[in-house]
Amino acid sequence: MKQVTGNAFHYGWVIIAIAALSQFFSGPGQTYSNSIFIDYYIEDFGWSRSTVSGIYSAATLTAGFLLFFVGRLIDRNGSRKMAVAVSVSFAVACFFNSFVTSLVMLFIGFFFIRLLGQGSMALISSSLIPQWFVKKRGRAISIAAIGGLVSSAAFPLLNVWLIESFGWRSSWLILGIIIIVCFTPLALFLIQNSPEEMGLLPDNGAALKAEPEKKLIKEVSWSVKEASKTRAFWLLLLCAAIPGIVNTGLTFHLVSIFAEKSLSLETAAGILSLTALIGLPVTFITGILLEKVKVQYMLTLVFAGELVSLFLLQKADFLAAAMVFGLVWGVSMGIERIVMAVVWPNYFGRKHIGSISGISMAMVVTGSALGPLPLGIAFDLFGGYTEILWTLMIFPIFGIVAALLADPPKKEASIQQPVAKEIEGPAENPLLAE
Repeated sequence: MKQVTGNAFHYGWVIIAIAALSQFFSGPGQTYSNSIFIDYYIEDFGWSRSTVSGIYSAATLTAGFLLFFVGRLIDRNGSRKMAVAVSVSFAVACFFNSFVTSLVMLFIGFFFIRLLGQGSMALISSSLIPQWFVKKRGRAISIAAIGGLVSSAAFPLLNVWLIESFGWRSSWLILGIIIIVCFTPLALFLIQNSPEEMGLLPDNGAALKAEPEKKLIKEVSWSVKEASKTRAFWLLLLCAAIPGIVNTGLTFHLVSIFAEKSLSLETAAGILSLTALIGLPVTFITGILLEKVKVQYMLTLVFAGELVSLFLLQKADFLAAAMVFGLVWGVSMGIERIVMAVVWPNYFGRKHIGSISGISMAMVVTGSALGPLPLGIAFDLFGGYTEILWTLMIFPIFGIVAALLADPPKKEASIQQPVAKEIEGPAENPLLAE
């Protein structure tokens, strides 16, 4: 492989493809996929919406607490071993969900698909790409994000078709088979943990490595303990949790919210797909902008988009209005996917990115856990969602303030590996040429 990884071909492209597939196959653990199953649970078992929402939130919250340890395992064992182990376990979790008959089993099923799907599969992707790209990290992450966008477009519609054709129990079995057949072998044979393991450098540095003229690079890497002493770390964790609260709550109950407005299940699934499709061009633009614009400013756009989305959702009483809501919501989520993946390695380096991203992902999952329950309770108490949708607007406002205050921290750099002098990063990138 080293013979074909010169200027003509960069193995980082393979890594981007695998990272994209990891995000795609996290789909069965994501809320946009699970939301299609919720009404079938309620109908078949007679459980209340707030009960199912509470189980989902509790399982998601419990899973979130463990993601820090998953991040540490990635740092210790590498992405390849973890991707294989996680994907096999994720498939087994899907199989388990096909046998759910009680609330206890529902909790266990939700817990494992959230831990392994939404959490670990996404964490593997977000930890792998920063190892391979520095100068064009934003673009690389934006390309890999196509996997998540296609996933959010495909799985709602796929689930509707599977459930209507085979029933919800068989649908879970099929989803598990798809994961273990399509993703696990690719992870086993194609993932390389870092360019250094292949004698390469980030950003296609293989051929440049042989050149006599090099510059020493200073790579600033923060341990979790060091990062936790900065103000930016805690403000960014708050920024990581808020989209989970808002977006997961809306996605989980979107079928019910639209039903209240006399919009069909197919419309809800279509809007979820629309948000993914509009996110495709948005992610590319965001990846390029992040090389020129401070990441914290891009983060404010995420929360501004959430504010507008919450307002538009309350006016979505007909198809055209629902589509406008979906467009704005899709733009906001498209920016958020890239910004939150770039900000951690840009602020704190790549040496401990698994552990730090694990904490971030734990906050995302925790936010996801807190999102569905208030909407479910509000629906049972008030018979609708108007009051809770207005209340949710508080969170994006907090997010805007936190993002503006989260200035990049400063730290003395330690000299690392030699690297071609063309490798540079954005203003707040931790890789600084001396």
